[in-house]
Amino acid sequence: MTASPAQSSIKFKLFLMMILEIAIWGAWQIKIFSYMGMLNFTPDQQWLVGSSFGIASIVGIFFSNQFADRNFSAERFLAFSHLVGGIALIATAFQTSFWPFFSCFVVYCLLYVPTISVTNSLAFANLKDPAKDFGFVRMGGTIGWIIVSWPFIFLLSEKAGASETKWVFIVAGIISLVLAAFSLTLPHTPPRKDAEGMDKVAWIKALKLLGNPFVLVLFIVTFIDSTIHNGYFVVIDPFLQRVGISANMSMVVSSIGQVAEILTMLILGSVLKKIGWKSTLIIGIIGHAARFSIFAFFGTPENQWLIIAVQVLHGICYAFFFVTVYIFVDAVFPKDIRSSAQGLFNLLILGIGMVVASKIFPQLVASYTHDGLVDYHKLFLVPTGMALAGIVLLALFFRPPTHGPEGEVKH
Repeated sequence: MTASPAQSSIKFKLFLMMILEIAIWGAWQIKIFSYMGMLNFTPDQQWLVGSSFGIASIVGIFFSNQFADRNFSAERFLAFSHLVGGIALIATAFQTSFWPFFSCFVVYCLLYVPTISVTNSLAFANLKDPAKDFGFVRMGGTIGWIIVSWPFIFLLSEKAGASETKWVFIVAGIISLVLAAFSLTLPHTPPRKDAEGMDKVAWIKALKLLGNPFVLVLFIVTFIDSTIHNGYFVVIDPFLQRVGISANMSMVVSSIGQVAEILTMLILGSVLKKIGWKSTLIIGIIGHAARFSIFAFFGTPENQWLIIAVQVLHGICYAFFFVTVYIFVDAVFPKDIRSSAQGLFNLLILGIGMVVASKIFPQLVASYTHDGLVDYHKLFLVPTGMALAGIVLLALFFRPPTHGPEGEVKH
């Protein structure tokens, strides 16, 4: 049965919503740490700024579930958040001292992060067949991350300084304002009036699941992998420029990983079915170990082609580990706490992992900088070692259920 014109129109609007939603994030993520270096922010100051998004992720998970979803229509919440968040982003671009910069950026983060959950909720509420159609809608986010890198080929020069790099925040802010207006055209999605107490009980039950050995192992390894995954974004821009990739092309090169992500997602289902949870997760972390080890041992201008080519491993890193974690939780955990368990792992991936990475990686850069040059060989051996530790933990101690997915995890 083909979708009605009205449903096709809604699906396309939701697809555009996701393009704009993730493009806001993608516009600044690759450049923000190198930009803070241009402003001479200390490692601790970079940590505070870098942690803003992670802390807002932690706050946002509870805020969007316990407050936003129950008190505001989704489209109006998105319009307000992106309006004020867009203004905060544009203001961020014109701050060169730490506290004004941090203040503007943290306002944006606190408003933006809850919209990630709200856009998902709005999509699920308005798709006729979410199981079938959400994958297409969510793919818009990946496409948004890819295409937002292209304007910077023209907005930045080959050796862009702070005065040009600030455009990453201006562009992100403009997209946010566009999405604020576009949100008012989205289908009306009234606030949910679910029982307040159910989620709180489910969160407690989800936390108790850490007493199960295989859940605890997966939780620890997810923390390790999310830290090195977010650490990649801290160091990738200056590293790409070190190997000879111009400042106006580094975002495009990095976006190769998102193209690979789309392709990897297409084969993930068949890979999972053939080799199972454990092997798929291990391959995902091997992707990180391989990428960082290649950076460590071949990170020179002579090997620029290899550094560009290895960006495709991002697809394996993301889909084979993080997406597999989400699928695993949905398949194995009991229905009544499944949503809260997803939120628990999301705390690591979008929240805690980003906070820790924003602390560790600027300090690594400072520790391995001598005479103005970063020793990337030694720096990248650190996340390589962390990835190898995650592989060992999974290989030796992760023993997931092998039959009857539902109800395997008791609480």
